[in-house]
Amino acid sequence: MLERKIQEQLRAWKDRADRKSLIVQGARQVGKTFAVERFARESYPESIAINFKETPSAATVFEGDLTVDRMVQALRFRYPEHEVAPGRTLVFLDEIQECPEAITSLKFWTADGRYDVVASGSLLGIDYKRPSSYPVGYVDYLNLKGLDFEEFLWAQGFGRDLTDTIRQLFHAREPVPAAIHQQLMAHFRLFCALGGMPEVIQTYEDTADFRRADEVQRAILQGYLYDIAHYAVASEKIKAEKCFLSIAGQLLGKENHKFQYKHVRHGGRASQYEGAISWLLSAGLIDKSVRVSSGQVPLRLQEDMASFKVYANDVGLLSTMSGIPAAALFDERGRSLLDAGGLTENYVVQQMVARGIEPRYWTSGNRA
Repeated sequence: MLERKIQEQLRAWKDRADRKSLIVQGARQVGKTFAVERFARESYPESIAINFKETPSAATVFEGDLTVDRMVQALRFRYPEHEVAPGRTLVFLDEIQECPEAITSLKFWTADGRYDVVASGSLLGIDYKRPSSYPVGYVDYLNLKGLDFEEFLWAQGFGRDLTDTIRQLFHAREPVPAAIHQQLMAHFRLFCALGGMPEVIQTYEDTADFRRADEVQRAILQGYLYDIAHYAVASEKIKAEKCFLSIAGQLLGKENHKFQYKHVRHGGRASQYEGAISWLLSAGLIDKSVRVSSGQVPLRLQEDMASFKVYANDVGLLSTMSGIPAAALFDERGRSLLDAGGLTENYVVQQMVARGIEPRYWTSGNRA
């Protein structure tokens, strides 16, 4: 079972006396459902889970008045095997973006305060099915990404004591012993090939077969393209897909990694594709780093919004987008067959975003 840091965050949310309903956000396949279901098993006597994609008819629970007593009564009638008791039952509303009324209901669950409610969704950042009343101020948020490198090391058998030791060495500005460094570099290369998507990592752990892991990666990418085709507004569908598919070429096919619209389409301009980039960013399919004019703080005041780089939300998916199978990504000496600079940049941005840090970059000759 993959260990995730979000388990600690979920427990911390439960321990808060002033907790609100919780929304766990994140792109497709980052492990939202698994994380919440595990939390529910470990922290509550009972949980009731509704997946609005698998069971669209469950939306009827949220039709009509959104008083908590009425919703609880509807849940008990629909799921008679569940008690749905205050303080004992976690109500989990999965793929909540498919039911706008359920999103609206979070305000009333929070105001009532008797029941713990967690929702999750993969497209909550876009204007897909706007609820009649979004519960601003009535929800807490957690944003889940794929596994970061530390979680990946845990999955590879590194205990927390070892990763804590590495962290202590870093803070002390002391070098990692050579033997540990060699192991870490081997795992870093493996992470660049596999990335942090839980199903990809679990598949590789179970089979030790790069081909099987590559199949899962390709399926996730196909799912992302489906999301673009299905959920993007009509005017942005093709543009968003072209921007998304250009990422590998933008990072791995040229020395300057700045996002250039001409590499999306010959003669492409910002006015044509800004909306598509914004959609991909809101959907969690990409990460973005804006150029700053200097390294002075606050960095936000130094931003040049016209100059930015775009990254895949997972370095393993970037490798897959390149067309080179994971097993062939590095040669016998550990050298990447792709632009190692582009891979490393994507890796660094992925780690920053996982820590809640907004990435920016600065270029200033050799002084940057």
